Amino acid sequence: MIDVASSDSTSSDSSSSLPSNWGRWGADDELGTLNLITDEVRARAVAEARTGRWVSLAMPVDPASMLGGPFAPPAPPSPPVQQALLYTGTPPMGMAELLVLNPHHPELTHLDAFAHMPVDGLVYPGRPLTEAVTAGGVVHGSSTAFADGVLTRGVLLDLAPGDRLPSAHPITAAVLEAAELRSGVHLEPGDALVVRSGWTFSWDGETPAPGMTMDAVTWMQQRDVSLYAGDISDTFPPVDPQVPMPLHMVGLTRLGMPLIDGVQVDELAALCAELGRYAFLLTVAPPRLRGATGVPVNPLAIF
Repeated sequence: MIDVASSDSTSSDSSSSLPSNWGRWGADDELGTLNLITDEVRARAVAEARTGRWVSLAMPVDPASMLGGPFAPPAPPSPPVQQALLYTGTPPMGMAELLVLNPHHPELTHLDAFAHMPVDGLVYPGRPLTEAVTAGGVVHGSSTAFADGVLTRGVLLDLAPGDRLPSAHPITAAVLEAAELRSGVHLEPGDALVVRSGWTFSWDGETPAPGMTMDAVTWMQQRDVSLYAGDISDTFPPVDPQVPMPLHMVGLTRLGMPLIDGVQVDELAALCAELGRYAFLLTVAPPRLRGATGVPVNPLAIF
């Protein structure tokens, strides 16, 4: 995703009509909609783990070598992870490595922190960016809030079972509700919403992926979604003229709803269809890396 230091896309007049959770859990809150995951919600989630079947929602990543030269392996121009191997001892008695990660790379499954997307100079829950990010680092709205991990019930809404949505298809509340009806599971407050569209992230302007609309993000607030993960997110060019990036500019910044970008859900959809179950225990255990704008994660769906 694109980091936006500030944005004029949402004026003060139009932003007043947008959904918001600012103040809902206090002026200093850093958990956002993760506050909705109570002990009762976690207990409901654990009850979904009945068979031991499980699947990962993370995309596999092959690190690219940092080394250049005629004998270096070829690497993409902008890899999500770069690696340098380090030999210890003579002769080598151990191995170490230096890894450089781009936590917001679309090919690396990652969890966005609130400081990732300031809008009009503010981050959730209305904190000025100049207070949240200082010369010493990110002091508010960072990955520190995710250090304990996330455990809740996940619900898969498959928007195009066995297929994929048309290019640039706007995902509205009606589209989500139709998928919920097909799944036979009602999304409860505190649940994580996992969406499958049949697409992967793409910068191709000629065949843009489907994208979320403000209508869909408003529905997520009304249903008290605690966490969003999907094979699609905001798309370019935007499908909603009201807000070009509704999931990031409103879901993340105004609702305080953490986003997992870059998930793969086809294996999950196949397992849900096989078991006839679209609700599961979802665990998200990021590294306890504090003060970052995002962290790589490996979400697990357990049935």
